[in-house]
Amino acid sequence: MDESSDVLTRELPAERRKRHPRDRTTSLNSLPPSFKSGPSKHRPSTIRNRTSNASMKSVGSETEYSEIIAPIPRRHLLQTSQSLHWLRVDPSSGDEWLNRGVSPVSASSVGSVFPNSRINNQLSFTALMEHESAAAGTSSMSDARVPEDDQGNVGTGRRWLKWMHRNNMKSWVVPSAIAASALVKWCIGLGTYSGHGTPPMFGDYEAQRHWMELSIHLPIKEWYTYDLQYWGLDYPPLTAYISWLCGKIGSLFESSWFALQTSRGIETAGSKLFMRATVFALDILVYVPALYTFVRAWQGTRSSRKRHTALLTLLFHPALLLIDFGHFQYNSVMLGLTLLAINAFAAGHDLLGAMFFVLSLGFKQMALYYAPAIGSYLIGKCIYLGPVHGTRLFLRLALTTTLAFMIMFAPFLPPFSPLSSITAPITRIFPFGRGLFEDKVANFWCFTNVLVLKWKRMFAGREGVLIKASTGLTALGFLPAVAALIFGGYKTRLRTDAKNGSANGPTSTVHTVLPSPTPILPLLPYALLTCSISFFLFSFQVHEKTILVPLLPLTLLLSGAAPTDDVFSWGALGNNVGVFSMWPLLKKDGLGVQYVAMLLLWNRLIGHNPFKLQYRSFVGLVSSVVHSAIILLHLLELTVTPPARYPDLFPVLNVLVSTPVFGLIWLWSIKRSVEVSWAMTGLPGQREKKAGPSSASAIPTSSRAALGHSSMRGETGVRAMSLGYASGYGRGQVDARRRALEVLSARSGDREH
Repeated sequence: MDESSDVLTRELPAERRKRHPRDRTTSLNSLPPSFKSGPSKHRPSTIRNRTSNASMKSVGSETEYSEIIAPIPRRHLLQTSQSLHWLRVDPSSGDEWLNRGVSPVSASSVGSVFPNSRINNQLSFTALMEHESAAAGTSSMSDARVPEDDQGNVGTGRRWLKWMHRNNMKSWVVPSAIAASALVKWCIGLGTYSGHGTPPMFGDYEAQRHWMELSIHLPIKEWYTYDLQYWGLDYPPLTAYISWLCGKIGSLFESSWFALQTSRGIETAGSKLFMRATVFALDILVYVPALYTFVRAWQGTRSSRKRHTALLTLLFHPALLLIDFGHFQYNSVMLGLTLLAINAFAAGHDLLGAMFFVLSLGFKQMALYYAPAIGSYLIGKCIYLGPVHGTRLFLRLALTTTLAFMIMFAPFLPPFSPLSSITAPITRIFPFGRGLFEDKVANFWCFTNVLVLKWKRMFAGREGVLIKASTGLTALGFLPAVAALIFGGYKTRLRTDAKNGSANGPTSTVHTVLPSPTPILPLLPYALLTCSISFFLFSFQVHEKTILVPLLPLTLLLSGAAPTDDVFSWGALGNNVGVFSMWPLLKKDGLGVQYVAMLLLWNRLIGHNPFKLQYRSFVGLVSSVVHSAIILLHLLELTVTPPARYPDLFPVLNVLVSTPVFGLIWLWSIKRSVEVSWAMTGLPGQREKKAGPSSASAIPTSSRAALGHSSMRGETGVRAMSLGYASGYGRGQVDARRRALEVLSARSGDREH
């Protein structure tokens, strides 16, 4: 029996603990005394039926009474006798939930399926059977598991995964999904790209090729100063280093592809194939492994089918595929490095996570949209660890981050270059002289510029005022996320016992023997969403492609939610509107077919029907109205020619439709951060005041350290949650494992009295 079962054994009452090594549950019919005391040869055959929980009767037994041997650890108490109907298990999970226990470290996805009613929390066989008998006459077991409205709306991805699992091809799911997504990416790349056949400046494709050209022919100190009028390098040094590597490799095949000056605007078949291959290769090397490790690190306690569904959802992210493999950019590298950073944080490797995030910042400055959330998380963890260990971690993080930046910018620093040369990349990376916004981007400034004020006209010559205003609004936008992480770290911090001077919990053991995440880790995805979308809505010089940054955490949250959850609805709505907000750019690139195909494919894959009228929830109503407006706008664009006075009529209408949705997602992310923060930090303080030491404090220090969750559950009483807690229906629910202990303790107390 594993360590978590041993720990749980010590939490049980003494009389229950004795029988734990051979736990047996009997049928609902009482057994006669003769049967209980009879010799072993009269005992009916042992069975173990996991195919259905609708009935506990024996199959193949010669007697009316049967005994079921259940060699399941006590932590599975809530899963041995309850039906799928009462648990309200998602239909896509099949029978695999029976084989999965509640993880003592990360969040239990089982806890989120329990109803909130206190009446249903009476876990007696009588209550369960009464519930079953009441429901038996109205619906079958299979129908009870799925709401009637959603039975025909199961995603194609879930159906395919179910078929693969049933046919014993589970090991082929991941390679098949990666291969299918690679095929889709390559097919998108068969179309046109940004600036195709449009001299003299062409587009982003030519910009990326030009950077490869200049990086292999010019010294490093001239990279950020050479011919700035023709696609001057304006990304951080890591982009330049990767461009140099790709240029060197491409020159081995054909040097004319990257000849200085003479190769400008080259669009030969060979050069286009090589450029597309660089995007494809970097995506496979960075982004796809980051997705796989994310599913393993953040959703490791879920069933394999659930994890495969999440991976499938992330692999076919429509906005990223259209921009990187259609429009032509390398955003997957920046997003993949950020994803590797939060994966490292989830595993407790904070220094490694800080290094990955520095690399993300060094590849594209858009990663700064995540910086307040990641910085606040690390500060919150330092506060959580206390003065000694927290200060030590803070100094290590500061040293690691500083050294990483210095190594990245080393060619622009003494002794390799004069100190003044560092100003060239800095001024190119942060182009404040370009204005408040370009084109028609769906953010606050462009939206209000259309409806209320002409910002550029009012503040002509006073751009500094707009810079300060955008900075202030952006800071106010992400302030709730920063405050939630820092306050969460303070509220759940490890306290010191005044009697013996030791920490209330094995602080030194947890952080020197096993790295472990903090209780505030579930807040990180919401904080990333709040900060990034705040930057998108309010910051200076935002492009329409920047919506990819907030779409990443939103899609991560969506991947951990059930199709009936609010998070799933908000995630699907945000992704669809995010792709729609880039329609003017995609239309200019000639990617209309890819645009329609990816939206239909992804929505069908995840099981979301944007054309279905939904009125039972606020997000459903918003989704119906917004998708109707999108369809109407596309039909008008096909049939109506905009007047000469308003050539940008449809891009402006696009902004008016998309911006309110992004604003609602920003407000929703703040709301969810408050709810998750309350779930972690609100109850433990009340519990400490009322009940004193929790039952988990009786667990020996060594066992808790071995499980790596002493600070998360044992001392602070925090409800650990996974990404799947994103469900809006999970508020106020107690962890299933703790609920089982409370029920057992109450029963043992009644017997004593």
